[in-house]
Amino acid sequence: MTAPTLRTLTTADWPLWRDLRLAALTDAPEAFKAGLADWHQGGEDRWHDRLRRADAHHVAALLGDDPVGLVGGMPGSPDGVPELRSLWVARRARGRGVADRLIAEVERWARGTGGSALRLAVLPGNVAALALYRRHGFTPLAQPGDLLADGVTRELLLEKSLG
Repeated sequence: MTAPTLRTLTTADWPLWRDLRLAALTDAPEAFKAGLADWHQGGEDRWHDRLRRADAHHVAALLGDDPVGLVGGMPGSPDGVPELRSLWVARRARGRGVADRLIAEVERWARGTGGSALRLAVLPGNVAALALYRRHGFTPLAQPGDLLADGVTRELLLEKSLG
């Protein structure tokens, strides 16, 4: 079994990032707060803008030449805790350690920014993601996450100490 390789994305990689992000939103719309229609707004500039952030870390996973996953590391919320965002692995690559490698890469990046913890938000019904994150040492926070489109449900916030 081929091990996944990781590629840190630069602004020149915006087509790859766009294609992976659209694949993620198409494959697993129930896993993300933003929908496919949200990302069709803003044109090419929106894709470039995400990768222009010097304080962020975007990574693609590849099996050979096949792009099969992505993740983002974003600068901290108001309290300065870096965030893991937009983790996704294509169905054809699941069970091959891709998500593990992507999570480890964002943890490495967060430590490099001086982060002592890493936070993420997950939708409440995403049982597989919750199990993955708990396996990686993330634990639920007491504080509620952002309010979702239904006006009632909130994201679940999880955090992992990097100490």
